[in-house]
Amino acid sequence: MHLELPSTALKSFKDFLKHYLMIVLSILTALGLEGWIEHIHHRQAAAVASEQIDAEIRTNLAEVREALAKDTHQADALTHLRDTLEQDLKTNASDTDVEQLVLTQIHNLNFNLNLRWPTLRQEAWDVAVANQSASWIDSKRMYRYSAVYAAQRETSASLTSNLHLIIDGPRMIDTMTNLRSGSVEPHELLHVVAQMEVMQEQAKNDLSQLEQQMQNALNGKDSAEQ
Repeated sequence: MHLELPSTALKSFKDFLKHYLMIVLSILTALGLEGWIEHIHHRQAAAVASEQIDAEIRTNLAEVREALAKDTHQADALTHLRDTLEQDLKTNASDTDVEQLVLTQIHNLNFNLNLRWPTLRQEAWDVAVANQSASWIDSKRMYRYSAVYAAQRETSASLTSNLHLIIDGPRMIDTMTNLRSGSVEPHELLHVVAQMEVMQEQAKNDLSQLEQQMQNALNGKDSAEQ
């Protein structure tokens, strides 16, 4: 900061005081202007970051809803197949009858786990954190953003964990191989279908909760307000 020295000698305390006050006023004005400019910069950076994060959440929300619709359809079909198998086995239907019915339903179903999980992006969030613009976003909005991205990570981790816990991979491969050759063992197939149906239902629940949290964040609602 440049200070202009007096061009003439100060002849009285009053002159000194005037010059001193001018210097102080100049410094305060400069600091205030600098602070105001920095505040405007922070506000603009926060607005840009919020806009980009909102857009990213909307994209992820669309992906979640598409995956949820497909998983719901698949879960309903698997539930129907499971119920049919259970009913036929309870009534002691012959293996031949069960096999014929199952093969027909599976052909119409395009039988597979066919689990859909969205690609959840977080580049806008990572950038906002990296360039510190996230720290200038309103604290309540920032909390909602943080909760959404934490939920994305948690639900993805939950899916991976549930796949390992619920699905018996080798059994599913063996069953699918038998189906492709036109062979069905009703009880074995029932076990595999039940696993697939439970996995689809779990994915549906996780996606439904994530969808709600994303929508609340975009609507400006906290989780406690749900």
